[in-house]
Amino acid sequence: MSMTLLRRTALSIACALTATTLFAEPATYEVDPRHTFPSFEADHQGGISVWRGKIRATTGMIVIDREAQTGTVDLTMDMNTIDFGMDAMSDHARAEDILDVAQFPTATYTGSLTNFTKQGEPTTVEGLFTLHGVTNPLDLQINTFRCQTNNQGRQMCGADASGTFSRDDYGVTFGQGGGFLMYVNLEIQVEAGLVD
Repeated sequence: MSMTLLRRTALSIACALTATTLFAEPATYEVDPRHTFPSFEADHQGGISVWRGKIRATTGMIVIDREAQTGTVDLTMDMNTIDFGMDAMSDHARAEDILDVAQFPTATYTGSLTNFTKQGEPTTVEGLFTLHGVTNPLDLQINTFRCQTNNQGRQMCGADASGTFSRDDYGVTFGQGGGFLMYVNLEIQVEAGLVD
């Protein structure tokens, strides 16, 4: 092997190792509140209808290391921004007898990304959900997960995750005596941009 070819081979290996090292490092993404709106659905009047709403202000960070197949999620939801699409319902949800946002202004979700695919995409989150001042385990199924460069040239990751919990486990029992079902289906649709 000639000296020139040897140098080129060594340079190629060095570049490949550098790229692998960079790829293997954890990447931190900041949640984009303009494109992140956790939503939910809950029973109304014991099966008469299903009410749906969303949280209009969410912040947080997502850290992911695809090579190591690890990562974390940390979200904070401003419960003052809960919106059912009907002012009276939204105002009542914030009141003391339901979510009591004056005392508990935020809900949080923290967890670990798990069950990665061969392509380095997580499929579940094992985490803790805090609502109404109560924290319980809550795992989420990641229905879709994708990272790519957006139209502004910024690296973004987006996901849609879902899970179900019983609101009485969090002390939110309004309507329970009147036959309201306690389940809540939670959908977290999130977009986050790479932190330089």
